[in-house]
Amino acid sequence: MASKAPTAPYPSAARISDSQCFPQYTASLKCLEEFNSDKSKCQEHFDVYKMCKKKEREARLERNKNRSLFS
Repeated sequence: MASKAPTAPYPSAARISDSQCFPQYTASLKCLEEFNSDKSKCQEHFDVYKMCKKKEREARLERNKNRSLFS
């Protein structure tokens, strides 16, 4: 029997590690872990991650806008 490749627990799990914002994401999680899930102490990490995701999204939209459907 051939073994199947392991699958991610949910679809987006495989993609977050490919994101340019992965370091900010992990920093946010580490902060939450360090401060026992006290979100108020990690707001700066959340803001940095949110800004990164915003820039990533804008870049993706710009790439898509410049892409021709007929090329």
